[in-house]
Amino acid sequence: MLKTFIRYYKNHQLLFYLDLLAATIMSGLNLLFPVITSSFIDDYIPNDKLDLIMIWGAILVGLYFIRMGCNFFVNYYGHVMGTRIERDMRIDLFKKIQTLDSDYFDDHKTGSIMTYIVGHLRDISEMAHHTPENIFVSTIMIIGSFSILIFIHVQFTLIVFVFLVFLVFFSALRRKKMMNASRKTRATHEEINSEVENSIGGIRLTKAFTNEDFEIQKFSRVTYRYQDSYNEFYKQMGIFSAGTNLLIDLIYVVVLVFGGYFIIEGQITPGEYVAYFMFIAYLIQPIRTLIGTIEQVQKGWSGYEKFHKIITMKPKITSPKDPLFLNGTAGKIEFKNVNFQYETSREDVLHNFNVVIEPGKKIALVGETGVGKSTISKLIPRFYDVNTGEILIDDKNVKDFDIYSLRSHIGHVQQDVYIFYGSIKDNILYGAPEATFERVIDAAKKANIHNFIMSLPEQYETLVGERGVKLSGGQKQRVSIARVFLKNPPVLILDEATSSLDNVTEKLIQKALDELSEGRTTLVIAHRLSTISNSDEILVLTETGINERGTHKELIAQDGYYSKLYNASLEI
Repeated sequence: MLKTFIRYYKNHQLLFYLDLLAATIMSGLNLLFPVITSSFIDDYIPNDKLDLIMIWGAILVGLYFIRMGCNFFVNYYGHVMGTRIERDMRIDLFKKIQTLDSDYFDDHKTGSIMTYIVGHLRDISEMAHHTPENIFVSTIMIIGSFSILIFIHVQFTLIVFVFLVFLVFFSALRRKKMMNASRKTRATHEEINSEVENSIGGIRLTKAFTNEDFEIQKFSRVTYRYQDSYNEFYKQMGIFSAGTNLLIDLIYVVVLVFGGYFIIEGQITPGEYVAYFMFIAYLIQPIRTLIGTIEQVQKGWSGYEKFHKIITMKPKITSPKDPLFLNGTAGKIEFKNVNFQYETSREDVLHNFNVVIEPGKKIALVGETGVGKSTISKLIPRFYDVNTGEILIDDKNVKDFDIYSLRSHIGHVQQDVYIFYGSIKDNILYGAPEATFERVIDAAKKANIHNFIMSLPEQYETLVGERGVKLSGGQKQRVSIARVFLKNPPVLILDEATSSLDNVTEKLIQKALDELSEGRTTLVIAHRLSTISNSDEILVLTETGINERGTHKELIAQDGYYSKLYNASLEI
């Protein structure tokens, strides 16, 4: 896991090393001041060396201007490097999430995924910038200070060293408990984000059912758990901070007492005593920094664990090593002895399912809820893979195709249309992002929505709101149809595309869908049987498989299950 983290520094090596160089210069200048102070007290002032006092004063002013420049570089470009690493991680994470199987999104909340992409990476960015720099600078300061202290007085330094060992031991002992508490805060952070996303997404439903108080209670419970997790974290942090500060204070007492003793004994000079105090401060400062870094690492690393878990996931549905590519496919689709069940189910949704859809034909699937109609539509583009059997396109297994090539040749129009925040033009362009505006207009005309768009003040640049809330159901459906016209795929899947529309809107949509289906291999899933009467073949599905098949007229003439469904729909 650490190797993966270090890899993100590779593209920013120059900035990283310059940052460390600037930090090293700052550390060196810090170590110089106590040495000069000792010379001032023991030599320059007692011996009236005013010229050296002025020279070294001027030198120190110049050096501190250099230190100021280094300080600016570390604080500015160090954070720039951190944000660039955060950017790279965020892009990699988003890319990975785009490749994950549908099962992953079935099992994980949107709010949790958003937390991985946004919240956790901010802490990782801070850790990426500060941790290497703090460790490097602190190491220089500790080694430098300790070396000079040994040079001043060995016995004095070894006494202080004993307390430093206790300090390091205590810090290491408390680190594990802080990490465990930090992981709990991560989990509750994801939970609260999921609750917010879920509640805001369903705000209109909440208002419709006057369930504002219920939502507030749910959110309050999650918020209290979030607070409790931080209470534990801050408790551990408090124990850690209080214990380390006590040990640091004891070190200062030791220096004060033993330093006074060694001056009385004539083993160190007053100048060395002052320098010793200053070096102890420089020794303690990096230790304090490292202690603070531990807290930062707890937060950043617990977030990185989440990041690493996702980034190393291997999607089950991938392209083969030497994939086939669909170019000008005829559009023949065949299911051969297909068995499928969802991971969360114990029973097959499809069992020994067989069907052939010839190129350019329109096949409709009807049946009760739960018999596998929508599942069939998800298996063709490999949103899920069959357990046994195979699905063929133009007599080749869909698993042999490049997954992006396969999906780019399939168009979907679903009942639950997803409209992105943005303009109408942007939403239509989603079908083919590189298409010209002229093609967008042509697709809108074919979807019978161009006239409506032109009636709007901003026309194609009109913003549609979150999830298209400014559009009616029929308008959203026609935008989705325009997308597919723009995509122009040889295979089309219509999944309950008109089931939630009124009769007038349904006729407009159906006209657009009929034009869209022309010349394409089309699979229609429908509850409204009036919309599939012109299909080349209708398959009536039950829990045991295909119960009836034929054209609308043939099935009506059979006076079977389909005929009863159709006649019942006419009575409604």
